[in-house]
Amino acid sequence: MNDKKFSSSSYFQTIQDKKIIGSKCVDCGAVHLPPREICATCLSENMEEVSFSGKGELAAYSVIYVPPTAMIEAGFGRDNPNVAGIVKLVEGPMISAQIVGLDTKNPAEIKIGTPLKATFVERGDRVFLAFEA
Repeated sequence: MNDKKFSSSSYFQTIQDKKIIGSKCVDCGAVHLPPREICATCLSENMEEVSFSGKGELAAYSVIYVPPTAMIEAGFGRDNPNVAGIVKLVEGPMISAQIVGLDTKNPAEIKIGTPLKATFVERGDRVFLAFEA
């Protein structure tokens, strides 16, 4: 299915709709997030859409005290740090996202393997994928 269904713009539109979709190779079973038109494992173009549960666990993280401009505008900074992390979804793929609901005042207490679930953060007229503890 090479019809641009799995483009970056279609992926980000599903995030605006508060859904997480990826692609699965019909030939080898590899799952991709964000979705891909061509399987990175076997190079097949025989892909189908797959929805993700949004459940996973924290695989890596960083507490950010000096954020980029967009995060400063959202209220984050030295006195209110945010967490960016890598989430390993129960379906297999990993994705980077903001992690909310963690104690940023005590970063040593944040643990790899913490169960997370997807949430969608609205900033202005945009929706962003995040995960919460």
